[in-house]
Amino acid sequence: MQTLLLWLFYISSFYAFIPGMISRIFGYRVFRKGTGRTEFALTFDDGPDPQYTPVLLDLLKRYGAKATFFVVGSHAESNPEIIRRMHEEGHLIGIHNYVHKTNWLMRPPTVKRQIQRTDDIIYSITGERSTYYRPPWGIVNLFDFSKRRQVQIVLWSAMFGDWKEKLGADRLTEKLISKLNPGEVMLLHDCGTTLGADPKAPEHMLIALERMLQEAERRGLRSIRIDDMIKRGQSSPIQRISFGKRLIVGLWLAWEQLFQLMFRLKTISPADPFLHYRIRKYQGGPVQMEGGERLSKGDKVIELHIDNRQLFELGMHSRSSAQLAIRMIRRMEKDMPVLAQRIAADVDLAEAKALYGVSMINRGPEKFGFMVLDLPNGWFARSTKFYLSILLSVIHPAGGARLKERSEVLVPKMMLMPVSQLLDQMNQQRPQKQAKPRERIREEEMTLEAELPAATVVH
Repeated sequence: MQTLLLWLFYISSFYAFIPGMISRIFGYRVFRKGTGRTEFALTFDDGPDPQYTPVLLDLLKRYGAKATFFVVGSHAESNPEIIRRMHEEGHLIGIHNYVHKTNWLMRPPTVKRQIQRTDDIIYSITGERSTYYRPPWGIVNLFDFSKRRQVQIVLWSAMFGDWKEKLGADRLTEKLISKLNPGEVMLLHDCGTTLGADPKAPEHMLIALERMLQEAERRGLRSIRIDDMIKRGQSSPIQRISFGKRLIVGLWLAWEQLFQLMFRLKTISPADPFLHYRIRKYQGGPVQMEGGERLSKGDKVIELHIDNRQLFELGMHSRSSAQLAIRMIRRMEKDMPVLAQRIAADVDLAEAKALYGVSMINRGPEKFGFMVLDLPNGWFARSTKFYLSILLSVIHPAGGARLKERSEVLVPKMMLMPVSQLLDQMNQQRPQKQAKPRERIREEEMTLEAELPAATVVH
């Protein structure tokens, strides 16, 4: 009996668990996130619902947003007029099985019949076949990968738990806006009748979604269909880089996420991240900065980090190093005033003596008042050059050729600027440090003594 259970475990892992993990983690043979500068994708599962889906369609129409609906075949069969309206209003209709049942519990021929039956229902209503498929709960089995020629499996990059009523509209709004970024594939639900969902949960989803669409409109972002996002991705310069470079970029971006968590980096503009920062102690040799200030070992500095994903996107969409530098300068111009405001409102940040950063892309910082200095020879300089050389060969428009042509000038540099200089440039002032309670009491006593010289104050 023990051997039989062990074999069942092996078979189920090979058939379901391992393929599911590979698709989720590595995106193997599935689409889960796009690229772009102003587009994201709204996707809705489990509908159509006769109560909530028409309200959702009204909302999308009001904001000019296009979405992708992965419909359950039995629900579509019962509500053909809603499917027809989705099609007429320009939304994409995808397949979500005929019944909402996991593929792990169905044999391959059964899954195939589920997909085909739902596709036939969509075709009978709209006159068009569907080639986009999202398995219930995003769970794929081994044989789902073989369907790639018939359907495109679509997962997601952001999920919010909106099928639970207890989440509430306010918390859901926060989660939606936190993931409102170009290229995101957002998963929401317009029906609450499936297993594990709350019947009234879509009410909160509709409230939160409208708030998010208002924020998207303010930022100049718009929702597009999944097929349009896939087409845009196929024409992206990112698709032209080799698998090896894509692997390096993937590891690089994963490392950045881990680094931000480990060192608790903060983002200057979370809605459009470009610069991250943290307070740390300076570990280098003494530096005489402009304005007469001296930076010594142990002084607090605000260490700046450029967002790696943004840097990669800028590099891939720039035709030359000059264009890349110009785009980076423009992004810095947006974030530096915000950073100055943060410092002026935060006593801890204002205690830092300088802004500090290390980069190989160091043409242009002087425009903002940075000093650009050579790193002292040593292990840190050599390891930093090796690390940044690999990354620059990936993100730079000229690739590795740029490193070969002008390797003598592509070295990591240290950039410094006194915090006081940034505040002066942005017409900001250092915040006044609040006196401690005992100090405030003493100040009041001294004032009283000055006003009443004949009085004696007992401590």
